[in-house]
Amino acid sequence: MQVHENYSLKKLNTFGIDVYAKHFAAFNNVVELTELLERDSDAKFILGGGSNILFTNNFNGFILKNNITGIDIIDKREDQLLIKAGAGVNWHQFVLYCVDQGLGGVENLSLIPGNVGASPMQNIGAYGVEIKDVFYELEAFDIKERVKKIFSNEECEFGYRESIFKKKYKNRFVILNVTFQLRKDPVFNISYGAIEKELNHMGVQQLNVKAISDAVTRIRTSKLPDPKTIGNAGSFFKNPVIDFDQFEKMKHDHQHVIPFFKIDEEHYKIPAGWLIEQCGWKGFRSGDVGCYEKQALVLVNFGNARGEEIYALSEKIKKSVMEKFNIVLEREVNIV
Repeated sequence: MQVHENYSLKKLNTFGIDVYAKHFAAFNNVVELTELLERDSDAKFILGGGSNILFTNNFNGFILKNNITGIDIIDKREDQLLIKAGAGVNWHQFVLYCVDQGLGGVENLSLIPGNVGASPMQNIGAYGVEIKDVFYELEAFDIKERVKKIFSNEECEFGYRESIFKKKYKNRFVILNVTFQLRKDPVFNISYGAIEKELNHMGVQQLNVKAISDAVTRIRTSKLPDPKTIGNAGSFFKNPVIDFDQFEKMKHDHQHVIPFFKIDEEHYKIPAGWLIEQCGWKGFRSGDVGCYEKQALVLVNFGNARGEEIYALSEKIKKSVMEKFNIVLEREVNIV
């Protein structure tokens, strides 16, 4: 286990922001994590896949990279299976492993960037599926008490791109591994977005988890930039939820055919990308900072952008959406 000083984080965040950590080290197990936590009194930050983070400055402390790996089947049941994955496992590689086993539940979450450990923290979701739908439990290390703790689905307090680890227990626990409950006899979900259309385009005759995973991968590839080519963190903002009165006023004021998802009789989810596009940001570029030409929800680094420049653009976007629609956008990306 090697500790580095003045370590570049450019290759460890998908925005490709060139910032430095005062100290940096990776850990592969709890013993190494404990040793690193006890090294000094500097501020510490646990880094996973770096796909949902925007560094706006150098980090004057200790960055600890979670490299805990391993995928294990821990319990086989009549129609379900419990599978545990280390927090440092790449999320898409985990999905492909499950797909290869014919297990259903995570195929709609294909090609989401990041690692397994961030999946419950963010309650990641796509195409009608969220982590909470397949989550069984996780094991985490309590930084304060120096003990391991198991969290059930209910204890994680999942919400829309939220969990207890982003609120009450922010920076308190390090997720070590996550256990998922997947189906041997999958129940397919293809009604959301363009999945069914893409499956037809692919000529799929018999529905299966691999076909859905492939369709989702093709859709995401066509709409979202590859971080290896253009720095980005995927969706920068959450889709806002508004009440019935605001939704009716919005329809009256703007005379638009407004895309929406009805949550219940009183609440509607509006696509943040559509709101941003209506404000004229889609395809915007200033220097190396911009808004992706195919999806306004994605802010990008075209090369050498600084984190504070991307943050400043996000503030301008928030302001314009507020002025036009009276809707407050909330960032999905974590700002450091």
